[in-house]
Amino acid sequence: MSEKFAVIMAGGIGSRFWPVSRTDNPKQFLDILGTGKTLIQMTFDRLVPLFDKEKILIVTNKEYLDLVQKQLPEIPSGNILLEPSMRNTAPCIAYSVYKIRSKFPNASLTILPSDHLISNEAEFLRKISEALEFSGEQDTIVTLGIKPSRPDTGYGYIQYLSEKEEKKIYKVKTFTEKPTLEVAENFIRSGDFLWNAGIFVANVKTWVNAYLKFLPEIHELFDAGSKFYNTKQEEDYIERSYSLCTVISIDYGIIEKAENVYVIPSSFGWSDLGTWRSVKEISGSNEQNNVLIGENVIDRETQNCMVYNSDKGIIVLQGVENLLVVKSEDALLICDIDMEQEVRVIVKDIKEKYNGKYN
Repeated sequence: MSEKFAVIMAGGIGSRFWPVSRTDNPKQFLDILGTGKTLIQMTFDRLVPLFDKEKILIVTNKEYLDLVQKQLPEIPSGNILLEPSMRNTAPCIAYSVYKIRSKFPNASLTILPSDHLISNEAEFLRKISEALEFSGEQDTIVTLGIKPSRPDTGYGYIQYLSEKEEKKIYKVKTFTEKPTLEVAENFIRSGDFLWNAGIFVANVKTWVNAYLKFLPEIHELFDAGSKFYNTKQEEDYIERSYSLCTVISIDYGIIEKAENVYVIPSSFGWSDLGTWRSVKEISGSNEQNNVLIGENVIDRETQNCMVYNSDKGIIVLQGVENLLVVKSEDALLICDIDMEQEVRVIVKDIKEKYNGKYN
């Protein structure tokens, strides 16, 4: 098999985890679950049994270089790819693909987010290995689709052609982004839909061909940088190139249009940890169905609440229910847990009112 690389995408802000996730310290660098490890550390650690540490790359915003180096000191400095600005996932992945190609033109890449939770890591690695084997020598992009446990409207869905299979790897028919509840329920009943986990496996040649076909302008930018990668000129070239990049996701730019995308149905205890509610669902609750993360939290006659205390002060809940309470050093969020999707709007309003002070 060709050289195996893993690329961890770690450039997001995580605004739905405000007020502990901030622009200068977003959620992938936080111990959201109270385990003693940050999300990016957990992601890195689960990849080490399958990938050499020297072949794990982090793509992140240049503002987060110190955070990456502090939390992952074993990562070589040349493996930290710094984006000068946020341009979504298509440019992010292109940077890693074309940089790796400059030294390893036959490499296979596993590309995944930095902030997901996976409880059965052995099964996860087994599925990644299957995807690497399938895609290593052929022109295919393989994604891992999660077998859905409920009609969730917050996830994207993958429909696959069950009659055409090879080693339980199926050709993708359609992608649907965040359907209505009624549509999601129909998907679950049909039995041929999976959640889109945003994990992609393909060889370098396949990625380059896909960019050339579907995103030729991005291809030209990063292809022209080949002579600068792994040199002192790389940073300046990337700075110039990113200013010219279209803001576009890999899903919309390539994955949803390509005809060579396959999916492996998977069950390895996956959560994208996209909201505080998702943290509550996977964390251990007490007898009152409360999840209390952090020190100095007391709940009395309180039910179905999620509390996250990253401050030294004490939080006491008395006689309330269905609340989300999140305390940072300089901000406190209290809202109905069923309205947590409004946090993004709240952050936007706060940014406008306080000129970014609390972002």
